[in-house]
Amino acid sequence: MNEDDEFLFAGLKVLDVGTWIAGPVSATMLADFGADVIKIEQPGVGDAYRNLAGNPGTPNANVNYAWAMDARNKRSLALNLKTQEGMDILLRLVADCDVYITNHPQAMRRQLGLTYEDLAPLNRRMIYGSLTAYGEEGPEKDREGFDLVAYWARTGLMDLVRPVGGEPAQSLPGMGDHPTAVAMYANIVTALLRRERTGKGGFVHTSLLANGLWSGSCIGQAHFAGADFSNYRQPGHAHFTRALYETSDARFLQFTMLRTVDEFDRFVLAIDALEILEDPRFASFESRFEHGTELTVLLRDIVGKRTAVEWTDRFRAGGVPASLVGVMAELPHDEQILINDMAVKPVDDVGMSRVIRDPLNVEGVPRVGVRKAPDIGEHTSEILAEMGFSNDEIVRLGEAGVTR
Repeated sequence: MNEDDEFLFAGLKVLDVGTWIAGPVSATMLADFGADVIKIEQPGVGDAYRNLAGNPGTPNANVNYAWAMDARNKRSLALNLKTQEGMDILLRLVADCDVYITNHPQAMRRQLGLTYEDLAPLNRRMIYGSLTAYGEEGPEKDREGFDLVAYWARTGLMDLVRPVGGEPAQSLPGMGDHPTAVAMYANIVTALLRRERTGKGGFVHTSLLANGLWSGSCIGQAHFAGADFSNYRQPGHAHFTRALYETSDARFLQFTMLRTVDEFDRFVLAIDALEILEDPRFASFESRFEHGTELTVLLRDIVGKRTAVEWTDRFRAGGVPASLVGVMAELPHDEQILINDMAVKPVDDVGMSRVIRDPLNVEGVPRVGVRKAPDIGEHTSEILAEMGFSNDEIVRLGEAGVTR
């Protein structure tokens, strides 16, 4: 028995015909459970995501950390789709695949003949996963976009996640792409279950816009309900738990989870400020909301007199549900992350001791482990040989610019 046969998606053939994160990472998740994922890349250029970690303004490292994380467990086939032979090879792969994933712009798909309608007749059992920026229909269906635009800015998340009176905040790279990849994975797995029951393949899709809308839906739904926002996020009318509090060593605390009378009492006891309980402005939840700015100023002055460690020790001892705002520099040493395998030791040498993985956990279903992300076209000859091409043909295709 092949060592890969133990994995849930062993034997599943997946084509990753996309770039960057949201679409391709859904294929990575399938690969983690044993699928054979072939990444189609432009010869000599490859996926532009390969360059992210080396861009100006990104953290410098001796390893291509973003690519190693998100392109793990795949094989790379360099294929020039501007040539007829390159297209013919891709179509042969389509005819034999289980899943085809793409986030190419829809106009490009139509031009190349790579829409679902084009490919479905070649393989009725194929699941075609389409990732777009703004959705499959409507006036923006052909509009290109990245997650910091379509997911973050377009949906209003960018506008909401900022202090009152402050500028909207930019998102981190991939902050919307990664959860969108999980949605695409869910689409594909649902369609695979349907195929198992009916024998039919199908078309599945999601968009960055839809996932951004979903992420902000607790507030977004209020707009659909015609809610009154006149007091929402207004200065002087915000509960103190919505603010952040800087310690003497420039760390921040949040008190969002202070929800009950008992918790508030324990909180003021821990900060040695029992006089707050005697102040009629702060005697009830309603009055604390009405005088939110005043209470926030008072608490910021108190919190600013001690270090983060001093405060967290006090709050822990007093049973106060206060939280220290984390910094990413601490994550590689965070016991909670490590013990729960949120960042795992790689199987191959990838230049890093651990790699952050997706949030899926299915007990009893083994994962492949983190293997080396491919170089551009690293597996071209191997894949073509599996398709029946001779060594001479493989060499000729390379020399003709079809595969390199």
